[in-house]
Amino acid sequence: MLNKAILMGRLTRDPELRHTQSNMAVASFTLAIDRDRKDANGNRQTDFIDCVAWGRQAEFVKQWFTKGMMAIVVGRVQSRNWEDKNGNKRVSVEVNCDEVSFGETKKAREESGYVGGFPQGGGYEQPRAAQNYNSAPAAPAFDMPTGGSDFAELSDDDDDSDVPF
Repeated sequence: MLNKAILMGRLTRDPELRHTQSNMAVASFTLAIDRDRKDANGNRQTDFIDCVAWGRQAEFVKQWFTKGMMAIVVGRVQSRNWEDKNGNKRVSVEVNCDEVSFGETKKAREESGYVGGFPQGGGYEQPRAAQNYNSAPAAPAFDMPTGGSDFAELSDDDDDSDVPF
């Protein structure tokens, strides 16, 4: 059987880090992912996908990702049954992350108008749970090593309009 999910979206809140009884790190976060098509009124719809990362991946997500950042997640879709505090049976569907990567550079994020985590002057409607979170400062930038590299730096003048993301 095949169960592989590849998602790219923006975090709706800062990741939440917890630890299991055996001290395994678990990070939970939600990605907001715009659908490709608009509805009949011309509005773009957004899906909110819950994601869970484990161990070192969870610690990486907590350290480097904040609300509003673009993330690429590779993992598998899982469902789990649980009981709420009123005794009602519930089902949760989430992506169990194998990989979490940055979806954009810090410079691209700043240029796109994502200030304080969410777009200024519009964007998607936040779910009620995400509306109460305060934004955190952006993750610190790190310098790439310099020296003998086979890769050339691209200038800002290069046309990247054919890049699909």
